[in-house]
Amino acid sequence: MSHIKRVRYRTRKHEVGDQPGAIIIPEDALKPIIAVYSYNEKELVTAEGHDLKIILDQFAKCKDHTHWIQIKGLDDIKLMEDIGTYLKINPLVLEDITNTHQRPKFDEYDDYVFSVSRQIYFNEENELCNHQFSTIVKANLIISFEETHGEHFAAVKARLAGSKGAIRTAGPGYMCYALSDTIIDTYFVLLAKIGDELDRIEDRLYTDADKTIMYDTQQLKRTLIILRRITWPERDKINDILRTDNPLVTAEVKMFLHDAYDHCIQVMDLIENYKEITNSIIDLYLSMVSNRMNEIMKVLTIISVIFIPLTFIAGIYGMNFARVDPVTNKQMPDNMPELYSPHGYVYALIGMGILAVIQVIVFWKKGWFTKL
Repeated sequence: MSHIKRVRYRTRKHEVGDQPGAIIIPEDALKPIIAVYSYNEKELVTAEGHDLKIILDQFAKCKDHTHWIQIKGLDDIKLMEDIGTYLKINPLVLEDITNTHQRPKFDEYDDYVFSVSRQIYFNEENELCNHQFSTIVKANLIISFEETHGEHFAAVKARLAGSKGAIRTAGPGYMCYALSDTIIDTYFVLLAKIGDELDRIEDRLYTDADKTIMYDTQQLKRTLIILRRITWPERDKINDILRTDNPLVTAEVKMFLHDAYDHCIQVMDLIENYKEITNSIIDLYLSMVSNRMNEIMKVLTIISVIFIPLTFIAGIYGMNFARVDPVTNKQMPDNMPELYSPHGYVYALIGMGILAVIQVIVFWKKGWFTKL
């Protein structure tokens, strides 16, 4: 796996004091692609288009079906307004759909419920993508809104086409659960990649440590912080759904939601474990750097200690206080008697060498040379 890249954040387009309920499309929004899946126990009917007409035609053709309307892309204010008018959706809900910085949540209204999740995944360039996924659930109808054109629910569509499990018979509440559970499952995939990256960094730490280890680990830690900021409200959202008495969330759906709640707890445990590992890697790397610096200082200290007395001796004999005045030949009291000694230079070097050897032997016995 290549290195995980720095997390990129998108700025909010909303201005301070904007009117509540205003639909403001993000600058990088994509044109919507609409897919309608109308299903019951006997059949599945699909249709695709780009405007409200495809939805209305499908409603007219499949009156006794449950409908999943999948909208990929949000760059169409008229479509949002038409959906709000036709289905009588509160403008505040439409605002939350297009303001793609919402935290996971669950809101109840008179005849529908609204929920938000976050789609987190690594793209082909290993950049962390954080997109909003919103759903509106009404009787026999669920509308999902996604920011991208990517396919994230192929498994759900395969189950729908194969009529596996209760997906065709348990109503739109079950479809909402299935989509949310798929999103939570992608968190496990993302955490598996982070775990592999942490293992790779740990291997580098023991074999070829350098400062990039700290940078890569810090980037993983930022990713884990983002995940933690998402999974906690996601858990609270599922808990709110479990506690609601809304008829759109049946007892059968709640049974499956308990499993999704357990998955959320598992994700949160993994995030906390990996955060501890990232902290340990950074601390261990800094400790290794400190130990390496201490070893370097130890070597320099030993060299300095050996040469200090030698420098002292060389300094004394470098003062050149002659024993005899070269002009008057008069003997100078308390001056160096060794200055004109035969072979004095050799004797001084031998003495300094012996002193250095003695110091090395003493340091060796004290264990100063251990693991230099």
